[in-house]
Formats: sequence, structure tokens, C-alpha cells
Amino acid sequence: MTKEVMVTLSGLQLGDGENEVIETVHIGEYYEKDGTHYLFFDELIEGNARPVRNMLKIAPQKLEVRKRGPVSAELVFEEGAVNETAYSIPYGSFLVAVRTTGVRLSVEEEKVELNASYELIVNGEHCSDCDIRVVAEPRHSYRLQRETR
Repeated sequence: MTKEVMVTLSGLQLGDGENEVIETVHIGEYYEKDGTHYLFFDELIEGNARPVRNMLKIAPQKLEVRKRGPVSAELVFEEGAVNETAYSIPYGSFLVAVRTTGVRLSVEEEKVELNASYELIVNGEHCSDCDIRVVAEPRHSYRLQRETR
């Protein structure tokens, strides 16, 4: 796959009887070394001129997410494990834990896709059950899909 990619992050949160789907698309960089896939991209957040720099390290049973800038965190999604981190935002910090129940990686010549299911725990309290999907595709072949009704 090429160095220049489009990174699509899709998330589903199930909590308190409500489902919330969030999807973002970013221009990023892709590298592969010894079977581990790396994605780098910047994310703009409202109210901050400085972007959040994201690094995703993707392996067959594990996803590591590092955020640096106005938001700072190191999240680890590893099947069967619970991982905790301090999640810092401009207004303060809180303790986040993820209990990962499944991680699935699919690698094709022009696409890397990872799906993970996890329980989100904030400051010791169950917040929601979540699914995350990370897709990296070459930038030159990326097309926005229109929803058909």
C-alpha cells in the first residue's frame, strides 16, 4: 500500500438504550514493518488551533492508539485484556479503561481494516459497550460513498 492514505474511523457506542455512531475521515500516512501496521494522522478539535497527532499501531490481536497535543492518551485494545490510561483534554484528565472482547485484523494489498469490540469504563464506572473500525486505503483510490435511500 502507498504511504499516503485515507484513514476512516467508525465507532458505535451502546449505552443507556441509545446507539451513537461516529465516523471521521483523515488524510494520513501508512507504514508497515515486520507485520505491524502504523497510521499517523492529525485531528482537529473544536476550540483548538493546534491539532491532535494520532499514531495507531495495528497488529493481529492488538490496537494501540497514541494521542499527543491538546488531547493526550495511550489506549490499548488487546483481546481479553483490560488496559487503563489517563485521558487528558484541555479541561482536565480522567481515568479511562477499555476491556477488549475482540480484535479482528484484515490485510489486503490496498486496504488494512481492524475491528475491535470493547467495554468503556470511565473513572471506574461502566460507560458503554463499543465497537471501533479502522480502515486505511490509498488516498488516490478513496471515494466518498453516498448513502442511497
